[in-house]
Amino acid sequence: MPHFQYNAMDTTGRTVGGRLEAESLDAVRVKLSELRYHVLDIKESHTRTSLIDRLNSMQKVKLRELVLFSRQFATMIDAGLSVVKCLDILQQQSKDPKLREVIGQVKHDVGSGASLTDAIGRHPRVFSALYVNMIRSAEAGGILDQVLDRLATFLEKEQEMRSKVKSAMMYPAVVLTFAMLMLLALLLFVLPRFKEIFDSMQLKLPITTYVLLNFSGIVKSYWYVFLLVFVGLIVGFKVFSSTPRGAYLLDSAKLRVPIMGELLLKTSVSRFSRTFGTLIASGVPVLRALEIVVDTSGNLVVSEAISLARAAVKEGEKISTPLFTTKLFPIMVTQMIAVGEETGRLDQMLSKVSDFYDEEVDTTLKGLTSLIEPLMIVGLGGIVGFIAISVISPIYQLVGDIGSKG
Repeated sequence: MPHFQYNAMDTTGRTVGGRLEAESLDAVRVKLSELRYHVLDIKESHTRTSLIDRLNSMQKVKLRELVLFSRQFATMIDAGLSVVKCLDILQQQSKDPKLREVIGQVKHDVGSGASLTDAIGRHPRVFSALYVNMIRSAEAGGILDQVLDRLATFLEKEQEMRSKVKSAMMYPAVVLTFAMLMLLALLLFVLPRFKEIFDSMQLKLPITTYVLLNFSGIVKSYWYVFLLVFVGLIVGFKVFSSTPRGAYLLDSAKLRVPIMGELLLKTSVSRFSRTFGTLIASGVPVLRALEIVVDTSGNLVVSEAISLARAAVKEGEKISTPLFTTKLFPIMVTQMIAVGEETGRLDQMLSKVSDFYDEEVDTTLKGLTSLIEPLMIVGLGGIVGFIAISVISPIYQLVGDIGSKG
């Protein structure tokens, strides 16, 4: 379907512009008239522009930009500014081009009579289902400033959690990548030279040296085969993980990995508690909140457990009972949820659970990092030592032969 670029004048006399997807020029005029716009100019977008716009639409807004947007929005609403005025100021202040464009479209829709919920709901790549539903409950309860502030706090904690995980994994990833590149350079460039030297001397090589040098020769001669196998494995993994069954099996396997599986489970429990608690505190119904949490848990096994809990709650059971039955959530979590249900302070209990598991994740990450470093040193030292001994052994043998002859 073609895209059309338009310039028009709104009811206040301000010139506005944008792009619309429609079947024809007349269809664009009808859409603009429905928005009560006076059309100034319409032209069809070229394919090049359309491609660029498509690429731009695929870009994601950074989490910290959403945090800043929500926090500033809450402050201005609390100060008594109208929603449209707030969006106008936020659009001018935003440094992210994608977010600035989205805010402009939201402002336009709200100014045309749409609710804030409907306006942001048209941009699912920027505003998640959690964000949209919390705004819906805020508009219904007249507490938009409080909910926006709560959203900002939620997103800040989510960003902090992601940053901790990324920073903890950065050092091992960099060291491992560098080590693999160095090992590849040894196999392709250094060891073949030693093989030529040893062959010219007609030395009888130890078995380890013989295997290593011949493996180096195979890698150098058939590097493209190894590359194709490597690419094939990556593509196969991507295809397998993109299927529902494959994704579920991978997520299940991740939870069984020693230490790493425990970390992933703690992260999922923390995200579940924080998201569920934030939604409940914002007035979102329990069943709807559980439905949203299913999509934000980050692990299909955990999502399945939450789905089973939601089905049980729909039948009249308490939330804690089906969660305990799944044997996936720690007993402490289900007990805290049970206490929250009994006392009517479920959102507060979930917040405490989330804070506790945030600290647990931080502790586990530090322990994992301290464990990975010596393991990597031992592993890389073993590989380098094996290569060094394999290369030096024939040299010592040669020196020994010369000494005995002398």
